[in-house]
Amino acid sequence: MATGKSVKRKKKNRVLTSGQVHVQATYNNTIVTLSDTNGDVIAWSSAGLSGFKGPKKATPYAAGVIVRNLLEKVADCGLREVDVFIKGVGSGREAAIRALSAQGINILSIKDVTPIPHNGPRQRKPRRV
Repeated sequence: MATGKSVKRKKKNRVLTSGQVHVQATYNNTIVTLSDTNGDVIAWSSAGLSGFKGPKKATPYAAGVIVRNLLEKVADCGLREVDVFIKGVGSGREAAIRALSAQGINILSIKDVTPIPHNGPRQRKPRRV
């Protein structure tokens, strides 16, 4: 079955007026994903894909560039309004939202979906000196 030739899938050109933007902002990187209202991924972009390396990937400037690259990919979809879901504690959180609104996208809601541990795993035994 593996003949060595890569199969190029045809990209669906769909019209999309509203969608969801998921921003994952960690200490090391920022990833922005655009999906439709069902959650099916349409396009994504990250700091590494945009050409940033090392500690520059987690900067607010990189987050703005990522959003611009993402919206260039889906320029023909006709996207107008989005719901934003933010996960993580990195410095690209606010910058990604600001870049979205600066590009003329109407932001309907912003929701923080950062996972919070409820007590977490079992703690270590106390150290005896």
